[in-house]
Amino acid sequence: MDLSFYTQEVAPAMLRGLWVSIGLILPSAVLGLVIGILAGTLRVYGRPFWKRLSEIYGLLFRGFPLLVQLYLWYFGLPQLGIYLSPFAAAVLGFSLCSGAYHAEYVRGALRSIKQGQLQAARSLGFSRARAVYSILLPQAIRRALPGCGNELIYLIKYSSLAYMVTCIELTGEAKILASMFFKYLEVFFVVGAIYLALVSLASWGLNRLEHYVSIPGFECVRR
Repeated sequence: MDLSFYTQEVAPAMLRGLWVSIGLILPSAVLGLVIGILAGTLRVYGRPFWKRLSEIYGLLFRGFPLLVQLYLWYFGLPQLGIYLSPFAAAVLGFSLCSGAYHAEYVRGALRSIKQGQLQAARSLGFSRARAVYSILLPQAIRRALPGCGNELIYLIKYSSLAYMVTCIELTGEAKILASMFFKYLEVFFVVGAIYLALVSLASWGLNRLEHYVSIPGFECVRR
């Protein structure tokens, strides 16, 4: 085994790619969650126009393959005079796709909450929007956390598609390095181990978060 290859070539390239991957994952995760909460809430409590719009959003972004979406943002928008950097196109694609799935988790969680709580809040003088925001949504987010956490795991893995729109992240660096030295097995095994470590770390953090926000007996509440 040539250790110098790993220390002099693989390690620097993987470190560069890892920082880019993290830079893609973090904003995409935050934006995707925000978009998902908004779209999921509109699906349940929005007015007919916004409800229909959020349904169309979910249908499109869950129906189009993610790679096709990335191609549309990076290669398609320039035909309309809109130019995005590879990084911006990747973050936009990941955020919108992830948000569509988060919306379904939030929608399902909102549906699982007894609607009597909304009626009780309205009887106390709460507006509909305030009741949803301050009473129902916090409960829904807690219930949707396992599903949303699972989407974060997916996001970590499908961030590897960013190199297809020339955003050279972890997988992109590996592809370049493996092509130069013809050591695909060695390089991509390292890449797989790094993604495994990222997913394991995220899973541990999400489990800790679920335990932290859990309320005894809360999960037993049913409609």
